[in-house]
Amino acid sequence: MARRRKGLAIDGVLLLDKAQGVSSNHALQRVRRLLQARKAGHTGTLDPMATGLLPICLGEATKFSAHLLEADKVYRTRVKLGETTDTGDADGEIIERHALPASLDRASIEAAIASFCGEIDQVPPMYSALKHEGRKLYELAREGKTIERASRRVTIYDMRPFDWAAEGFWLEVRCSKGTYIRTLAEDIGRSLGVGAHITALERLETGPFDSQQRLSFESLESMSEEERLAQLMPVDVLLKHLPAIEVDDDIARRLLLGQRAEVDETSLAPGAAARLYCDESFLGLVESTQPGEIAPKRLIDTATR
Repeated sequence: MARRRKGLAIDGVLLLDKAQGVSSNHALQRVRRLLQARKAGHTGTLDPMATGLLPICLGEATKFSAHLLEADKVYRTRVKLGETTDTGDADGEIIERHALPASLDRASIEAAIASFCGEIDQVPPMYSALKHEGRKLYELAREGKTIERASRRVTIYDMRPFDWAAEGFWLEVRCSKGTYIRTLAEDIGRSLGVGAHITALERLETGPFDSQQRLSFESLESMSEEERLAQLMPVDVLLKHLPAIEVDDDIARRLLLGQRAEVDETSLAPGAAARLYCDESFLGLVESTQPGEIAPKRLIDTATR
């Protein structure tokens, strides 16, 4: 692992516990600089107000980060009823207030929550990183502009309200990729006729990762260089949901040169992807072209390893 002008060739996945008030990109760059890593990327933006699990991909792991972007997520959020804000969260300006009627009891709130479980259509918020004609929506929103957004189909697998209070409740949500928790809270408040926004948001899980191994930036700073590197998980942890194929040196060499190769594996359907290993070393992804034949799909760079 030779040091170069632009950093070290460090490969792996780090589970960061993102602090409140820090953007995902700022958190990413702090980790990259601390580890002196040449290349880094995250696997799904958390709002500055949000906290919790932010997997950081380093080096060759960035090639496979899209697999986490597609993954399901689990969040914990605090929903405040009776007020809506221009951003959908506590960082925004209050634009509407509604008195909470006496008829608004726990049973009616639980019924409203249940109505949003399953597949739903959701309109992305203006205060989001989605782009319109090359510009992020939140940049346009800060200029007072509103752009029409097409609704998206997302899935809410489960929602569990808890810790009830007079003005709101906590909500744990298991959902598909692309779900905006701020929008979900707003829609629940709208269905109750009183409005809502979130005052806290924490990501607990993303794909195969949960919060047990996440590390704060402060804890990383207190470690030695060796201890920090020991926190990295291997690149293929991002792909454990895919089958694995072990090949010999000759086949590995052909695949690394971009050629197809015949293998004994016949259970892969055409177009299916699999993890590739040689001598138990991870080499990347291959895909089945036909029974008994595979081709390179996305391989790691072995030249500098």
